[in-house]
Amino acid sequence: MSPGADGARGSSPDPALRERLEGLLDAIGASANRDQLSELLSTVVRLASDRSERLDLKIANAALREMADGFEIFAPYRAVRKVTMFGSARTAASDPLYAQARDLAALLAAHNWSTVTGAGPGIMAAGLEGAGPDHAFGINIRLPFEQGANEFIASDPKLVSMKYFFTRKLLLIKESYGYVVLPGGFGTLDEAFELLTLLQTGKAEPAPVVLLDEPGGTYWTGWEDFVTREVAGRNLISGDDRRLYRISDSVEGTAGEILGFYRNYHSLRWVGETLVIRLESRPSAEEAARLTERFADVVHGEVVVLDRPLPAERRADQFPDLARVALRFDRMSYARLRDLIDALNCLPSAPPPTLLGQP
Repeated sequence: MSPGADGARGSSPDPALRERLEGLLDAIGASANRDQLSELLSTVVRLASDRSERLDLKIANAALREMADGFEIFAPYRAVRKVTMFGSARTAASDPLYAQARDLAALLAAHNWSTVTGAGPGIMAAGLEGAGPDHAFGINIRLPFEQGANEFIASDPKLVSMKYFFTRKLLLIKESYGYVVLPGGFGTLDEAFELLTLLQTGKAEPAPVVLLDEPGGTYWTGWEDFVTREVAGRNLISGDDRRLYRISDSVEGTAGEILGFYRNYHSLRWVGETLVIRLESRPSAEEAARLTERFADVVHGEVVVLDRPLPAERRADQFPDLARVALRFDRMSYARLRDLIDALNCLPSAPPPTLLGQP
């Protein structure tokens, strides 16, 4: 079976079997997203016909079931802004970092943001304690040496349990609008580097990432010294890529970074080769011209202020009342796209900054 145009192996069964799969979708009353459901069933057919080993099937089965469980829990809350919090399970409740995580989650909850984190002890418990039951989501990982979910999420229906780290990580990253990473071990560093990789390569939508330490702490400044000297210093990343994250030792500063990212910026969507950025406030023509000049290195042509959504957006009814700009972005320089979003947030026409004490 030869690869398709996108590099994936073809998965279409023969026409007679395809007709039977479509009949199955009819029988269960599936009407939305039929193309995707049909492809899922076709993939199951491939697994059955490719003589997959039992272990392969068990992995595929468990991963798909875990994703379905997670999607089901988050589905009613897709419109709720969420921050994912990463950090060590070994952080004691008496540690200043515990207080940082707890107080940050509480401050964001006061601004109607929810916290998504693991369900174990340490930083995860701190985030869920601060968020409170109405604003807490827990994604547990089943480990032989941990005793299940912590007291702040154990009986909450917004808790899901995962066998695999990769499905857990998918949900932790997919569902959130911002990310905070506190000091931790191999797992925390893995999560931080994967998150930055997704942002660097455009596999995740732009979002604020804050590396939060205790006041006067050196964990993240020491990490940045390594990244600057050994990674950027060897040209293994672009120097601009360090702007994909911020380092802070302040709860208020971290919350301000997360909330400020959405001061004017709302979301984006690709329509063909055009990047549409949705905004809370419409820029002036003069502001758009200045952006065109400032970001000429990554924007081909002009930054254009749109009077209405593009047809593809109108068909999907995606935020029709928001202001918009459209541009041809080079699809490579995602740190510069972050700079462009920061610039949109600081335009004179943008809404005023959020006062953290006044949700």
